[in-house]
Amino acid sequence: QVQLVESGGGLVQAGGSLRLSCAASGHTFSTLVMAWFRQAPGKDREFVAAISWNIQSTYYTNSVKGRFTIYRDNANNTVYLQMNSLKPEDTAVYYCAANAPPMYCSGYGCHNGRVYDYWGQGTQVTVSS
Repeated sequence: QVQLVESGGGLVQAGGSLRLSCAASGHTFSTLVMAWFRQAPGKDREFVAAISWNIQSTYYTNSVKGRFTIYRDNANNTVYLQMNSLKPEDTAVYYCAANAPPMYCSGYGCHNGRVYDYWGQGTQVTVSS
C-alpha cells in the first residue's frame, strides 16, 4: 500500500509560480511511475505530467508544456511539480498518483488515470486574474 500526501497548493496571481510536492510512503519509491492530475470544478480529471521510475522520461499535457516541470527526488521519496507562468485556467485540485510495478505505463499510456494504483487527497491551486 502506498500513501501519497500532496502539499504546496495555494492562491497565486496570474503569471506567478507554485511548487507542489507529493511525499510517498509504503513502497519502494524508486520503482513507481509518478504523475500529477488535476480537476477543475465541473470538469473531468485531466492528466498534467508524469515521470518514469528511472527519471529518464517525462510526459506533459500540451497545455502545460514549457510552463510546468515534473521532477523527483528518489532519496527523499518525493515528486514535485514546478508550475510557472500560471494562468487562471490552471485553477484546480491537483492530485498526485502512483503507478506500481509490474504494469508500468509509458508514453501516452501514462496519461490515462486508470493505470495509476494510488492517489493522494489533492491540493487546491487557485490562480487569480
